[in-house]
Amino acid sequence: MVKLELEQVVIRRMKEEDIEVVKALIKVGTTYSFLRCLVHSFVLALAIPVFLLIVFLKITMPRSTGVLGSSKPYWDYVGSSYKGTQDETLQNLYCKISGKTPVTKKPRRRIGAKDKEASAETITPEREQAAGHVWLADCEGEIPGCIFRECETRAGIRRICRVVTSCWYRREGLGRLLVQSLEQRERESGAHRVYAHVPFPSKLGEAFFKKLGYLQLGQQDNEEDCDEIDLEAPERGFLGYPLTKVFYKDL
Repeated sequence: MVKLELEQVVIRRMKEEDIEVVKALIKVGTTYSFLRCLVHSFVLALAIPVFLLIVFLKITMPRSTGVLGSSKPYWDYVGSSYKGTQDETLQNLYCKISGKTPVTKKPRRRIGAKDKEASAETITPEREQAAGHVWLADCEGEIPGCIFRECETRAGIRRICRVVTSCWYRREGLGRLLVQSLEQRERESGAHRVYAHVPFPSKLGEAFFKKLGYLQLGQQDNEEDCDEIDLEAPERGFLGYPLTKVFYKDL
């Protein structure tokens, strides 16, 4: 495991040249998390169809629903990439504690054929709004993690649909930094609640969000939760079996 200096991490919006790096990070990180979930499940680990499912996920992971679940079958990477001339960043909460200023060294990178093709696409304001945001953890030019926030469909409500960290930077606090920095930004923009849909068998995902102060929707007996259950229903699969658990946090 590589030691990560969190106060040196810059959390910035994804640009078009970052798309392939982000896809690779998601593919590796999500596969690692999925396999770890299977190892903890004795019944699933013995099931032969699971092997075929792993192969399928390995091939199609960049187009999958993601670590936290998402109603979108794929993510509009080009539409969500930042087009500004200056980097848009989130405030790194660890810099307040350490008093240090993060420094990012950007490596030189050739624009490949895929990048040229993506750059030629027409990006309308409507498409950017529907695509949402992708924020990257950038540490001296390396991308060890990212967080995806869906588009705003309800006033004051935000939804985190994917959080991924590199397997080399697990248990370093990077996931916590990404979530809390995004929460602060959304709080300042007027949001009052954030949702996260966690895969149903993922005990690690549940524990992660509970440590960050998230509550599971439906476990609190109040009228507001009953209304929200209809609006934030868990993803469901074959025969209506729930695929995700819904967690929320009031900002």
